[in-house]
Amino acid sequence: MYARSVMTDTCARVAPGAVPRVRRAPARPLGRTLAELDHMHVVERLEFLRDVQSEWVGRLGVDPARWRNIEGVLEFFRDGELAHPGSWMSIVDASILEGLERGTAIALGLSDDTFGNPGSTEWASYLRRLGDGELDRRSVHDAAWSRAEQAATEHGVALARTLGVAPSAAEWRFYQFSQVYRWAMRNEPTALLALAGPVVNPRIRELRVPFLTWFTDVATPVPAYRGCAFAWALSRLNPVGGAFSALGLLLAYLPSLFDDFLVDTGRRER
Repeated sequence: MYARSVMTDTCARVAPGAVPRVRRAPARPLGRTLAELDHMHVVERLEFLRDVQSEWVGRLGVDPARWRNIEGVLEFFRDGELAHPGSWMSIVDASILEGLERGTAIALGLSDDTFGNPGSTEWASYLRRLGDGELDRRSVHDAAWSRAEQAATEHGVALARTLGVAPSAAEWRFYQFSQVYRWAMRNEPTALLALAGPVVNPRIRELRVPFLTWFTDVATPVPAYRGCAFAWALSRLNPVGGAFSALGLLLAYLPSLFDDFLVDTGRRER
């Protein structure tokens, strides 16, 4: 497994069922609601996500490995015993999964129902553009991917607020770190410029392009898993003590993640 060590759970616990259960609609493909996803154990969510990719996305004539990075996040949640049903982290994660599920259904022409999740239309657009060859350029692809996940994520944050489910301090700081990932995908030139700065290790400056390509690769779970492990450890320690810029957080990631990049890409043995 990718983890060197995984912190134990310190999430604020709330009673399962913070997202009210709704009467299940008649069985239909890609029809799980956010409430249903929230009540699923992380292991079940991981199986669900893999099924969406292997059984459905491939029907669009594109590489089905669209969300393997999200698999890495779920694998970290599983190993760290995080995102318990009804928690803030679980609600936000369920919104992300609902958005990509409904986006896939819409792109396949199975339905036009977004389930009220703005990420659904963004993911449908992403998948259609991918199939049409509009996202062949990596920077264009990553920006579209990031916008779709951002929309679904913000929907989950807003829903949790409406339900009165607040994040723990560690969960909120972890969320800020997750924003860096999406920011880097949307702002490749700025991220590369930051990685070329004078305070950055010369070896990182030299390999900044392949490093950023590895870090934001949606087709592998490894960078996301390692990023989550680092972010969760840092979130529990609260070293930043408050607001931190996206660039600053990206630079804080570097020493740990760069080591993983070297090992994972065969540039150095573990």
